[in-house]
Amino acid sequence: MASSSSIPATTVRGIRVAQRADGPAAVLAIGTANPPHCVPQGDYPDYYFRVTNSDHLTDLKPTFAKLCGMTGIGRRFFHHTDELLATHSDLSLDARLDVVATAAPELAASAAANAIAEWGRPAGDITHLVVSTNAGSHAPGTDVRLVSLLGLRHDVLRTVLQLNGCASGCAALRLAKDLAENNRGVRVLVACVELTVTAFHAPHEADTFDTLIPQGLFGDGAGAIIVGADPDVHERPLFEMVSASQYVIPDTEHMLTMQLGSGGIGGTIATGLPRLAAGIVERCLLDAFGNHLAVVGGVVEWNNLFWAVHPGSSAMLDHIVRALRLAPGKLAASRTVVREYGNMLGATVIFVLDEVRRQREDPEGEGAAADEDWGVMMGFGPGFTVETMLLHAAT
Repeated sequence: MASSSSIPATTVRGIRVAQRADGPAAVLAIGTANPPHCVPQGDYPDYYFRVTNSDHLTDLKPTFAKLCGMTGIGRRFFHHTDELLATHSDLSLDARLDVVATAAPELAASAAANAIAEWGRPAGDITHLVVSTNAGSHAPGTDVRLVSLLGLRHDVLRTVLQLNGCASGCAALRLAKDLAENNRGVRVLVACVELTVTAFHAPHEADTFDTLIPQGLFGDGAGAIIVGADPDVHERPLFEMVSASQYVIPDTEHMLTMQLGSGGIGGTIATGLPRLAAGIVERCLLDAFGNHLAVVGGVVEWNNLFWAVHPGSSAMLDHIVRALRLAPGKLAASRTVVREYGNMLGATVIFVLDEVRRQREDPEGEGAAADEDWGVMMGFGPGFTVETMLLHAAT
C-alpha cells in the first residue's frame, strides 16, 4: 500500500488524507457555569415541600429527607427560584419550555465564554458547535442562540443531542473527537446545558422513594469544552482523547428512561442502577480499551489511571470503587463535583474533568493524580448505555 505522502492530492483518497488531522483530538480548554440560586441539600426537603405547597404530605416528607441525605450532595444550583415558581404556578409544559428557551442559551453561553477565554483564541475560530441538553425542545434552539450570544461565525457547523441523559456529555465529546480528527484544523465547541425546571414537579401522595429520586438528585449547570487536533503554539492541550466506545447493555431498557410528556421531563431511575453499573463496568472497560491498558500479573491495574467518572450519586461511585478495586481517593474528583453541585446530567462529566485538571495542578490536594499519564472518562445513560473514553494527560 502506498504511503500517504505518495498519494496524489488530486485523487479522492489523497483529498481525504489531506483533510484528516495528523494527531489525536485533545481537550484544549474547559469552562463551567451555574445559576446563582443555591439550596443546601440539608435544607432542600423543607424548601421543596414549601415551594410546592405540599407541607400537608407529612408522611412523604421523611422519605424524601432520607433520600436527600443518601445522595452525598451538599448543595445544588437551580435556575427556578421561589419567584419564578410563584409566577408559573401551573408549570405547564409550555411555560417550562419557554423558561428553558431563554435561560438555557444564556447559561450555556456563560460556560462557553469561560472556555473560550481560557483557550485564548477568538470565538470566530470555532468551526463546529455540538450542543447537548435534556431540557429544551425548541427549533431554532440553544445552538442557534449561541451563535449570536458568543459571536460565532454564521457558517459554524451545528449539531444538537437531546435526551441522552447523564451520558450526553461523554457522547458529545465522542462526537467532537471524531469531528476534530477527521477535519484538519477545525475547532469544536462542546456545550452541555441542563435546567431541571422541565422535570420539577410537586410531590404526590402516591410517590415512592424511587419516584422522588429525580427531585432529590438533579441540579442545574452548564459545561463547555474546546476540542481540536494538532494544537498550535498558542494552545495548551489538557487531555488527548485516545479512543472512545459506547455500549448498550442488553435487557436493561427499563432501568433508566426519559420522556417528554405533558408534565415535563419524566422517566424512571431504578434503585438497582448502581449495582447494575458496577456489575458491567469492568467488562465494558476491558472491551473498550483492550491493548491500550497495561496488564500486571494478568489483572488490569485500574489504580494506575486517573478517573473522570460521571458520579450519578455517591452510591454509584461506591459500587464502582468496589467493582474495580480502586484505592480511596481515586474518584475524588467525581465525589467533589456531586457534593458541590449534585447531578447536572450531561454537564456533570465536564465539571468532573475540570476538577481532575485542578487536582493534577495541585499535587498536594485530595485525590492528586499528577503522576498518572493515562485516565478514563465514563458516563451512563438510558439504554442502559455506558460511554467510555481513554484519555492521555498532555500536561
